[in-house]
Amino acid sequence: MKKKLLALLLLLGLLCAVLSGCGDGSAEQAAGDGQTGGSDSTEAQTPAETHPNEITVGIAQDLDESLDPHKAVAAGTKEVMFNVFEGLMKPTPDGDLVPAVAEKYEISEDQLVYTFTVREGITFHNGSPVTAGDVVNSITRCIEPYEADVLAVEPLSAIDKVTAMDERTVQIRLKEPNSEFLSYLTLAILPADYDQQDTAPVGTGPFKFVSRAAQDNIVLERFDGYWGEPAYLDKVTYKIIENADSILMSLQSGAVDLFAHLTSTQVAQLGDDFNIEEGTMNLVQALYLNNAEAPFDDMRVRQALCYAVDRQQILDLAFDGYGSLIGSSMYPAFGKYFDDSLTNYYAHDVEKAKALLAEAGYPDGFSMTITVPSNYQPHIDTAQVIVEQLKEVGVTAEIQLVEWGTWLSDVYAGRQFQSTVVGVDASTMTARALLERFTSTAGNNFINYNNADYDALFQQAVSSADDAAQTAAYKQALANLTENAANVYIQDLADLVAVRKGLEGVRFYPIYVLDLSGIHYTA
Repeated sequence: MKKKLLALLLLLGLLCAVLSGCGDGSAEQAAGDGQTGGSDSTEAQTPAETHPNEITVGIAQDLDESLDPHKAVAAGTKEVMFNVFEGLMKPTPDGDLVPAVAEKYEISEDQLVYTFTVREGITFHNGSPVTAGDVVNSITRCIEPYEADVLAVEPLSAIDKVTAMDERTVQIRLKEPNSEFLSYLTLAILPADYDQQDTAPVGTGPFKFVSRAAQDNIVLERFDGYWGEPAYLDKVTYKIIENADSILMSLQSGAVDLFAHLTSTQVAQLGDDFNIEEGTMNLVQALYLNNAEAPFDDMRVRQALCYAVDRQQILDLAFDGYGSLIGSSMYPAFGKYFDDSLTNYYAHDVEKAKALLAEAGYPDGFSMTITVPSNYQPHIDTAQVIVEQLKEVGVTAEIQLVEWGTWLSDVYAGRQFQSTVVGVDASTMTARALLERFTSTAGNNFINYNNADYDALFQQAVSSADDAAQTAAYKQALANLTENAANVYIQDLADLVAVRKGLEGVRFYPIYVLDLSGIHYTA
């Protein structure tokens, strides 16, 4: 019934004119095994017989041009490369941190000196041993990058000195105590003497890189020299399928065995060959607004949109009720920082929205463009409902679909947009990873938020050595974003993962990753 309502909503004149330039990305041949996309139903029912101990995973976007983890921008790149790279520490599904490349660590009483012992016998995928020198080089590479496209990890600027004490011992001295610092040591450790990370990445993770065909596939194989519990699968092929219809066809035909981030509509059409695992994407989905461009440079206009958008209706119509409502730039999995009192700060109120628009000088509304990546159906579905809701307050919104690469260059990097519907993730399990992007000087502040009080609160948080005081400052910063309507916050999307029957082992994390090491055949 909900889907019928959505269909009726869209028939009232919504998106037909803007559906163009949507790349398919789904080649007929599945990489690595010569299997065509037109596989029969028998293959779909018995994957273990036709794909001995290997699977094909569908992904909805191509990865960054470079596979170097220190250059990764797209969440999808981080999602895949989570299986290839590790840091001194790594996250767990429970939200903890455990040693990875490091065997153990110690923190001095004054919390200024961190001493790590590199795991004995650990090697990179190319067979070279991991040394303290590799660790030092990987960290210093991201403090003040001297290589093109390497992204500075600003929190690492807290480091005063990082030293290889011997072949297996690394000492990191901080300028001042930082209770979040350990979380940033999930930074990928790379071999210092290897210069092919862009095209042939080498890490220490449970899977090693084999090949890549741009816009088509990426192939990984189990790393038999892995220091920890080895992966079950021998081989994983990631198949890039950017078209929503092709995703379903690939699953139903047997060409793809696992696909994450499906919509509820897609799930309903799958049939009985798949089990559906449900988690959350750990994303802040919002209608992100360019605060530097009229009319969104007026807080009253931004607040009006917050009142105009009915978030529960979005969940009900577009997602069959799946998802978690949010009211700030924090998702529920970060329970320590998530402030549920902000969730309903802007209750749906059409009349209040109209009044604010009139006060701001737009009594008859205005026209706007919502730029959406064409390969993310959940964001398209969200934007479609928003368009209809905004009509109630006199705002005419047009959806502009763009390819992912265009979105990255024009919206994210170039800041040439009015509004966009996307989901923002956290690169590490810290509040800082979600909130630093809204400081006025941040290079990734793509919404151009400029608020002195916010900057002060953020600085107070990151400079605090007391955990309780830091948490309180972060929550105040979150409230600042909400009260000033920096964006129209919507939801943390449900993560619906289709897994072909006969496979199990999907694990969800509080960050945006897809861990393949535990996936295995049951027969």
